[in-house]
Amino acid sequence: MPAPVTLPRLSWGDVDRPAVLLAHGLGSDGALMWRFGTALADAGRHAVAVDLRGHGDAPRALDYTLAAYGADLAATRPDHGGAWDAVIGHSLGGAAATLAAAADPDWTRRLVLIDPAILLADRDRDIVRASQEQAFADPTVTAVRAQHPDWHPTDIELKARATQRASRWAIEQTSLQNTTWDARPAAAALTVPTHVIGADPAVHSIFTGALADEVLQNPVVTMSVVTGAGHSPHRDRPAETVAALLAALG
Repeated sequence: MPAPVTLPRLSWGDVDRPAVLLAHGLGSDGALMWRFGTALADAGRHAVAVDLRGHGDAPRALDYTLAAYGADLAATRPDHGGAWDAVIGHSLGGAAATLAAAADPDWTRRLVLIDPAILLADRDRDIVRASQEQAFADPTVTAVRAQHPDWHPTDIELKARATQRASRWAIEQTSLQNTTWDARPAAAALTVPTHVIGADPAVHSIFTGALADEVLQNPVVTMSVVTGAGHSPHRDRPAETVAALLAALG
């Protein structure tokens, strides 16, 4: 497993409460998980969001394989040590969390994956690449608002800032170094209760169809879909996504 880097943290809620780790998607950062962080704190949990390598304030590196992202998360533990009460991963963060949880069943007691990037086919990779190129071409609040006029103002501000703070080289290398983007073996090996909150395929989802059917063959994995939400349901349909998260956490 690649040598991990230490990931910077943001947190919400009382540190004495059950600890939940939040892992963001490609081109985002920990601050963009604020919707989950505030909801979890209000529900009596301690939420900790990290910046993944190459993003936000996290260390830069040369290795941007899924294995490296997974190693970083596996080395990230609650302040008190022990296991996370839950880990929530969106997109790239979902794939990295899947690798970490499969490698160490004692890392977290449960897993929630938000439209996770378990497998990226060529079409999905092209969509992701075009989206990132568009974001870096104009990383301003005005551009994000024009593309996502229904997002909360905080999401718009933080998405623009996340692009400005991310390493463009790191984002590009995440695509180039993962010539085969496939975390299905790790998903099949999961032993902790796992719930997938999927995006609506009618809008845009990278976890649907035959892929979802295959992953759901693992009996510890369940799934729900947020109707009307695209790949970032916590920004497209925040109330419904938070409700699905809290239901998954029991």
